[in-house]
Amino acid sequence: MQKFILSFLFVFVFLLPTMAQQNLVDSLKNELTHPMADSNRAMSMMRLAIYYETVDTIRAFKAYREAVKFAADKHLYYQLGRIYQNQSFLFTTTGKYIKAQDNLNLAIQSYQKSDHTESKYREASALGDLSNIYKVLNDYDESVRYQLKCIAILEKLNLPEKIVLSYSNLSNLMGDLGEYKKQEDYARKAVEIAKKSKDKNNLFIAYFMLSYGLSNLDKNTEAKTYLDSARINLDKNSNIDILSTYYLVSAEVFKKLNQLDSAFHYFKKCYTVSIKNNYNFGKAEALLQMGGISIQQKKNLEAENYLLEGIKLAEEIHYFNMLDEGYKYLSDNYAQTGRYKLAYEYFQKYKEMNDSVVSMESKKYATTLEKKYESEKKDNQIKLQKAKLQKRTFLNYMLIGSAAILLLIFSLSYRNYKHKRKLQEMRINELETDKLLTATEAVLKGEEQERSRLAKDLHDGLGGMLAGIKYSFQTIKGNLIMTPQNQQSFERGMDMLDSSIKEMRRVAQNMMPESLIKFGLDTALKDYCKDINLSGALQVSYQSIGLAGYNFEQTTAIIIYRIIQELISNTLKHASAKTAIVQVTKSGSLLAITVEDDGKGFDTKILDWSKGMGWVNIKHRVDFLKGKLDVNSQLGNGTSVQIEVDI
Repeated sequence: MQKFILSFLFVFVFLLPTMAQQNLVDSLKNELTHPMADSNRAMSMMRLAIYYETVDTIRAFKAYREAVKFAADKHLYYQLGRIYQNQSFLFTTTGKYIKAQDNLNLAIQSYQKSDHTESKYREASALGDLSNIYKVLNDYDESVRYQLKCIAILEKLNLPEKIVLSYSNLSNLMGDLGEYKKQEDYARKAVEIAKKSKDKNNLFIAYFMLSYGLSNLDKNTEAKTYLDSARINLDKNSNIDILSTYYLVSAEVFKKLNQLDSAFHYFKKCYTVSIKNNYNFGKAEALLQMGGISIQQKKNLEAENYLLEGIKLAEEIHYFNMLDEGYKYLSDNYAQTGRYKLAYEYFQKYKEMNDSVVSMESKKYATTLEKKYESEKKDNQIKLQKAKLQKRTFLNYMLIGSAAILLLIFSLSYRNYKHKRKLQEMRINELETDKLLTATEAVLKGEEQERSRLAKDLHDGLGGMLAGIKYSFQTIKGNLIMTPQNQQSFERGMDMLDSSIKEMRRVAQNMMPESLIKFGLDTALKDYCKDINLSGALQVSYQSIGLAGYNFEQTTAIIIYRIIQELISNTLKHASAKTAIVQVTKSGSLLAITVEDDGKGFDTKILDWSKGMGWVNIKHRVDFLKGKLDVNSQLGNGTSVQIEVDI
């Protein structure tokens, strides 16, 4: 399944219940009978049209026409743009995409005439909406072009929280075009920006789109990891497009991992939320995919029921992109149960539908080529006229051109000088950074060497001495006759000596874990978490993916072990947590470390000025590995620390 309904994934619409809408309609109609500023009246007329949309579509269109006329007569260009843009949503929901497209172009023209402070942002928003319309019309070149225009304006306005949505939409477009590597790249850009904004909605969308892109590249284990990150930031009150698509992509990832029960579970969740919101596309998609999974699980009767219901619904709403797959599933199901006549009939329907979809795509492609050809002819005519004009004015420009060349030479010389100076400064900065990293490496290696020496001295030296003393005392005990009181004192002393030996071994183990040297990082971390669990102070769940059989460079392994040890130590000291999760995932050359707890949390701003040795040591170690450190915590909601290292 690669045919998700992502056309309007990031156009957020909040629909109030019909009764509440009717109350708002009555309230606004009453408000419009009173005097008010023209700009406020135009916006109130627009809101009245919006509220009519779920009550009476005909009245909504009439209200929009009245609002457009009023704003145009008063030359209220910003308000006029808002009205046109909102009316485009109504045309879109009624399937009138060309009219929606026209309204968005009128909205952009109005915003460009306005000097309102929000006009440029609204223009970017309308460009993004146009991109979505072109996508629905299968004109992906124009869709990408308008999305890039939207991003360019948002970057100039420095609105990173909005750019996340645009990069996510662009990633989605690349997926539709089959450019899955570009889809992943744009999704990763969205993730980087979302992490800085720390907005949960942005984080959800970015992680979700990255998971979708990785799934298309069949990187399903990594896709599942980012789905988990998306789930943490998912708002269960999100609109139906977001929820249904999240559940569909989650199901597809589990399906590719051959975890059919989990895949079915998420398709079922999509079906449930679609029923609740009367979202027919989501219901049809979920029913057909539940049928497909039931076939794989040999639940043929359940599969037939799901598929018949899904096909009926897809036919009613003309959901052709999924209908062909539904026919194919049902044909396979009938073939498995020996009903070959029905299997053949539905296979024929599948072929007809598949050929029809291909034919539609071919016609659209031919139309697009025709438009491009006509556009190219006009461009050639314009170029010919420009060439004639340039020939006539050539002599006039000769003098100007000579002066421009001299100015250009001067500019290039100055630019070359500035560039060389900048390169020198960058080289100095690189040398300073290398010097700092070298010093850090020396400190870390020196620290670990000293820890190793002390651990060895304690274990081999002091440990051996204490063991010898214990043996001597045991020998003396056999040769002495002691009173009951002396016997009790002797036994107490032997117990204290045993405790001292155990404590000495524990200290030596913490300084340099023997299992880390002998068996590697994965085993050492398992042993460490197991020891914490045995202590009863905290229940730690350890999970590792892709570490089995991989041999880390010893310095890297020790540093990663110390980072996790320090994070768990912070949890024990400060978090008042009951449980914690340590997850280490290796995918290619990327190592991802996540440590989460259910403790009391803290304000992460204190890390900017904190001088505690724990966080300082963690930052130094992460910097040494050239990794990325991200801390998310809120008071009362626990703490999550995520680290990414390229090994």
